[in-house]
Amino acid sequence: MTEEFVMALGRDALMTVLLVGAPVLGLSLLVGLLVSIFQATTQLNEATLSFVPKILAVLLAVVFFGPWMMTVMLQFTSRIFTSLPTLVR
Repeated sequence: MTEEFVMALGRDALMTVLLVGAPVLGLSLLVGLLVSIFQATTQLNEATLSFVPKILAVLLAVVFFGPWMMTVMLQFTSRIFTSLPTLVR
């Protein structure tokens, strides 16, 4: 196992994590921003008002993007398993 292989594996793992997490985090950020703007304009500072929409948005994002996220993770896992014979020398 060379240093280049380890660096490529780490870079691939990091990109996979970013790809899988980006839709859920992005949607949560967008909903949180919209709720914050709504709370600031109406001066309604209810704590549950900020959490419930974000939880629902994350749940919907997982339902909507779940098959794609699973495909990305399975492709990464498949690449790791196919490269196992080259690691054992």
